Amino acid sequence: MMTVAAARALTDGSVCFVGIGLPSTAANLARRTHAPDLVLVYESGTIGSKPATLPLSIGDGVLADSADSLVSVPEIFNYWLQPGRVDVGFLGAAQLDRFGNINTTVIGDDYRDPKVRLPGAGGAPEIAASCREVFMIVRQSPRAFVERVDFVTSLGFGTGKGDRERLGLKGRGPQLVITDLGVLRPDPDTCELTLTQLHPGVDLATAKAKTGWDLRVSPDLVTTERPTDQELAALRDLTA
Repeated sequence: MMTVAAARALTDGSVCFVGIGLPSTAANLARRTHAPDLVLVYESGTIGSKPATLPLSIGDGVLADSADSLVSVPEIFNYWLQPGRVDVGFLGAAQLDRFGNINTTVIGDDYRDPKVRLPGAGGAPEIAASCREVFMIVRQSPRAFVERVDFVTSLGFGTGKGDRERLGLKGRGPQLVITDLGVLRPDPDTCELTLTQLHPGVDLATAKAKTGWDLRVSPDLVTTERPTDQELAALRDLTA
């Protein structure tokens, strides 16, 4: 459901900065269904990749073999990403707060002596800052959806509306958070993440119980449409 919901959010002809895992699966599913001209960009320097099978990593040879162009990693960031030439960037998170700030660095208040040291930033801060918009895929739980992240690795909306603009960031920030329970979008007035969709079979009480803050709910809350036969067939073929 997460993969299908993420795939549906991608539009034909847009440029998507793809991460390995669910983002890559979703982007390739979109390209095989409703968005055949979706341009997939991977951090390793491949532009317009069309893998026949899901890549195991950003260095998987299938990405280079099927790409329209190969460039250096610095060029991907300096020429394509930072000037705002990428429409959508996909990110994950170990922790996420109500304003879409992401932590993938440390768990615990003491950076020098954390409870857990996480993989770190990679290219995520640049993606969060410079893509025209950011989509996130995160499994929803009180452990991941926290009142305040322990460390801001990648900025969402900071402390609220206006922070990104004050910092001179070009991208619109997180516009979609897709979880195993539903979909959240930023409130247009406050930028606080708000539940707008519930996946089939999920109730509102469960979504609230698995959120570490007082979750706002859209008055127009809807249920996500179930995957179609075409989407399921394409997804099964992709992951076979």
